[in-house]
Amino acid sequence: MMQLSVGEVLQLSPDDSSAKAAKGLVQPGKWPRLEYDEHAVWGECQGSGSKPYQVQVDKSGPAFRCSCPSRKFPCKHGLALLLLLAQDASIFSAAPAPAWVAEWLASRRQRAEKQEIRVAEKREAPPDPQAAARREESRRQRMAGGLEELERWLGDRLRQGLAQLPGQAAIWEDLARRMIDAQLPGLAFRLRRIAARVGRDEAWPAQVLGGLGQLRLLVDAFRRLESLPAGVQQDVRSALGINIDRDNVLADGERLRDDWLVLGQSTDEEGNLWSRRVWLLGQQSQRPALLLDFAHGSRRFEQNYLTASCLHGELAFFPGNRPLRALETGDSRLLPVGTPPSVSLDRALSELAEAVAANPWQSPQPLLIDGGVPQANTHGWLLRYPENRQLKLHLRDEDGWQLLAVSGGRPLTLFGEWQDDTLHPLAAWQEKLLWQKGMEET
Repeated sequence: MMQLSVGEVLQLSPDDSSAKAAKGLVQPGKWPRLEYDEHAVWGECQGSGSKPYQVQVDKSGPAFRCSCPSRKFPCKHGLALLLLLAQDASIFSAAPAPAWVAEWLASRRQRAEKQEIRVAEKREAPPDPQAAARREESRRQRMAGGLEELERWLGDRLRQGLAQLPGQAAIWEDLARRMIDAQLPGLAFRLRRIAARVGRDEAWPAQVLGGLGQLRLLVDAFRRLESLPAGVQQDVRSALGINIDRDNVLADGERLRDDWLVLGQSTDEEGNLWSRRVWLLGQQSQRPALLLDFAHGSRRFEQNYLTASCLHGELAFFPGNRPLRALETGDSRLLPVGTPPSVSLDRALSELAEAVAANPWQSPQPLLIDGGVPQANTHGWLLRYPENRQLKLHLRDEDGWQLLAVSGGRPLTLFGEWQDDTLHPLAAWQEKLLWQKGMEET
């Protein structure tokens, strides 16, 4: 693994308070032990108790482990260990890994080997087509009933009009629960997302109507599913919440090896579930990819990614009409920091239109765009282009002003997520990375 800079280490922090706490631990006197070998770096940090915390980082991730009780991941001790390494590697001593480090690394290797065995077994095990057909038919009947109920509900909403919706928050959640009972979790998610738009701003009626139209499109697509191309069938199934097992994707999915630039990443929380989207772009193939993973209870994802870093490795893509979501196959390695290509406004919007046409249910969509200047007006933030062309940005004021300040009022390359006819910026470049959402000044 490349040695990370202070700024890159702080990118790994789950929140600003963890980063601040980690900086307070960057004192060699608090660390009676600081060591490394070719696979890991580890240390012992003196806390409030008599026994120091055991902190370790697997260089191949980086992946973290600490004996402290914190539920944050990585915790302040793991961040502080890498900050110490970034600031002065000479205070670390080369040494054989102690048992508590070697056992953890061995367990990580064993998990990876078990996954490879499962994938191999998936490839070799003969399927039971009759059992699969019975399960499919049973679920299909429940789904058909749920979609019929959704169709009636959509008709009622259109007959009654949209004006009453701001006072009817409960009807969305009631229907979402019934969609889950009908084994349609994807529809439940979409209903809740549409409900969140009601009354949000002056554009909400158009956004809600568009969302309801997409639901109607899903109902129609399901009814003629067998007549659709195989890739479109899979997109419909995914939109409804029928997901393919990860092991099946690793066993049978389309594979592509490339140098994958990490364009940006974002996290969402719903209830007790965290989701993270990591957006990649193949440097040779120019193929976009989405790594999507989940964590329960806290924002604790085992694998960490650095925006603007580059991974050399192979991805396995989920099937679809225009495959986007992918999985790492487990053999990636970190390369020197990369920069995104230049993409004009016209080309970026044309590629976005093609992606939406290929899979109208994929949201958000990645959008990489070059040459705009961030600007604030009375309605919020936008990306300004010559000839009065502009693109609406969804930015908090503090993020918008920081982006404008670091750009110096000059054109930049911006990457973000396109959703609700708005670009949600995640990172920006002028030759090198100069801003990312939530970036803390260092």
